[in-house]
Amino acid sequence: MFEVIAKDAMGRIGKLETPHGKVETPVLMPVVNPNVEMISAKELKDLGAEMLITNAYIIYRTPELRERALENGVHSLLGVELPVMTDSGSYQLMVYGDVEVGNEEILRFQMEIGSDVVVPLDIPTPPDADYETAKRDLEITLEREREAKRIKGGNSLLALPVQGSTHLDLRRRSAEEAKRIGGDVYAIGGIVPLMDTYRFSDLVRIILEVKSVLPSNAPVHLFGAGHPMVFAMAVALGCDLFDSAAYALYAKDGRYLTPYGTKKLEELQYFPCSCPVCLEHTPEELRRMDEETRARLLAEHNLRVCFEEIRRIKQAIRENSLFELVECRIRSHPNLLFAWRQIREYGRILELYDPSSKHSFLYTGVESCYRPAVIRHWDRVLNVELPDRDEIVISSDEGVPADFYLRPCFGVVPVEMLESYPAGHAEIPPPELLEDEALRIAVEGLRRFLRHHSDRRFLILVGGKWRDFVRDLPENAVIRDVGEEGRVGEDMQGGD
Repeated sequence: MFEVIAKDAMGRIGKLETPHGKVETPVLMPVVNPNVEMISAKELKDLGAEMLITNAYIIYRTPELRERALENGVHSLLGVELPVMTDSGSYQLMVYGDVEVGNEEILRFQMEIGSDVVVPLDIPTPPDADYETAKRDLEITLEREREAKRIKGGNSLLALPVQGSTHLDLRRRSAEEAKRIGGDVYAIGGIVPLMDTYRFSDLVRIILEVKSVLPSNAPVHLFGAGHPMVFAMAVALGCDLFDSAAYALYAKDGRYLTPYGTKKLEELQYFPCSCPVCLEHTPEELRRMDEETRARLLAEHNLRVCFEEIRRIKQAIRENSLFELVECRIRSHPNLLFAWRQIREYGRILELYDPSSKHSFLYTGVESCYRPAVIRHWDRVLNVELPDRDEIVISSDEGVPADFYLRPCFGVVPVEMLESYPAGHAEIPPPELLEDEALRIAVEGLRRFLRHHSDRRFLILVGGKWRDFVRDLPENAVIRDVGEEGRVGEDMQGGD
């Protein structure tokens, strides 16, 4: 049902099999509102959509649409044979507080109209809800998911939402129970308000807590995520499917999407894009258009830039350069930057997914030090056989003969690993040009190495900027200064 064909970081390119054909993930599903079509489903396909999402509740509550969908199916209603996922009305429940349909009723309706992916009527608890409210809502959601599993029939796939507000223990429990129930897709919900308010740190924690519980081969849908600035990060954290009406909603508001943020049409003098809309029009020309035409063209651009970013991410996965792409994208907003830095707390989870062999390690900033390759190197170097001599030499200057060398991020690098991935294939600026954190992390790895070999004696030769960081090492190490041209000076410190 879901086959992973390429991976990098926690991201993957996969094949999701649906009743209407296979879909390659990561995939963005544009939202189609059958009552208000700014861009028709057929046009969405022509623009690059491989899968769509529509709202079963809206169809159910609109007599004409309901009759047509029941008679000919949701695909006929939309006019395409692309795979279609249907939402159950949870968004309306979140916005209006109530919906006029029950869980079983809307589930059976989704199956009757031939939805490729059906969703139970979960309770999307908003961020920062009090714990008891979030827990109560989650219990209702879980019961509805169990009901969905019991009554699901036909070929439709079942998506099980993961809720719990911003309470991480509830998110984990929701994921654990959903896994136990058994879904075809797992959908992380209730996160749109976090993205709207740029609370990306909360978003990252929720995704990683959920991913740490779900099966590694399970496709994960991030409900309501439709801005290209978050796609790379979300894919790198293990999300496979995205949906959003942002392309249309932003267009109506005169907002222009880019992979590095949102621009207001009224402030643009030039379009930084080469899609047909941006090549054939200027910002001023769009501003002079009537509201409907302008919104339509902006929506088309917004979709094109979203699909382009998805393709760029897929290529990065193929090249094993997804970390580099993410580290570029997170610099578009400080909240993204600090959100991504939290991966250091989840290094072992990322390590389970990230390929152990790649072509290169390109340092783009201190965040590069938090990649699984660094943790993996630290573990691997502990098993290297030490030379059979009284004193083992570790040098920060590769021009000085030594048994091991110090490199930023990686710390201790054996001579025999100087030409192998990751430390030997790392493009890293000289220590004098690096952030202090890159050297601190390297020395953290050095300390770990020395403690592991506490029964052996080490001579640590350091020079340049390293002198400021190689301090307070375990007592089995003697630190000695290396001056210019590799001259070894007096001891700087003789251990603790």
